[in-house]
Amino acid sequence: MANEVTSSAVSALYANVVAEATFLAQERSIMRPLVRVQDIAGVAGKTVQFPIYPTVAAADLTEGQEIGNTLVTPDAVEIAVAEIGVGTLVTDLARNSATGDLVGALGRLFGEGIAKKMDQKVIAEFANFTNSLGAAGSDLTAELIFKAVATLRAQSVYSPMYGVFHPSQTFALKRALANAGSANVPALSDAGNTALAEGFIGTIAGVQLFESAAIAVDGNGDAVGGIFTRDALGVAMKRDLTIEAQRNAKARGDDLVAHMVMGAGALVPAYGVKIIANATL
Repeated sequence: MANEVTSSAVSALYANVVAEATFLAQERSIMRPLVRVQDIAGVAGKTVQFPIYPTVAAADLTEGQEIGNTLVTPDAVEIAVAEIGVGTLVTDLARNSATGDLVGALGRLFGEGIAKKMDQKVIAEFANFTNSLGAAGSDLTAELIFKAVATLRAQSVYSPMYGVFHPSQTFALKRALANAGSANVPALSDAGNTALAEGFIGTIAGVQLFESAAIAVDGNGDAVGGIFTRDALGVAMKRDLTIEAQRNAKARGDDLVAHMVMGAGALVPAYGVKIIANATL
């Protein structure tokens, strides 16, 4: 049978598949804590509506006169959920031949796999952002980040902003901040010093920057990153990570399955800016 874990593929392993997979699925997901999450566990149906409230304008008042009522009509964005998962057969021989806990090691792999798949589904919604900057073949720069912030603030968006880019996109930004390869090395900015010493950028223009390999790179070596607020994107969670095991006597092993029921969507596309930039080193 193909796609099995056999004794020939086993090395030192760890313990407790459920704890490992659940912890890693939550900790390795970059996008989950950056967006609105609505838990619909126990609620009938495969869709959820996220309420979207409009902005309102204040008016000048005249002393002694009553304030008129302002009509507030909320909208809603519907997100459908679907299953994501991964599974394998753990043979008895593989488990008994391991120097550690084979199931625990699989828990780590399953948790990482589910986290990446969830991030991929959320990141795919960058394409639906109303605002767009950058161009294919061009590098990610600090100027693009400042432009994205200005674009959002021009729409009165001031909540915390987050930026998620492919590591190969942020490479060009780090290189520029650290003046790598330059004959003249002036005093570096705080962001440049952080990039040079720690390998990550941190914050630029108030935007907390993150790197994710879940961002797809196209055939031309370009990728779409994004800068957004929490209200720009939503995740509907019907069932969080679940691990199930079932004995497979014929195969002399156990079937292990990790799965999740979730969906992602753009809630307020105007609250995000997609940035197209080169993703090759």
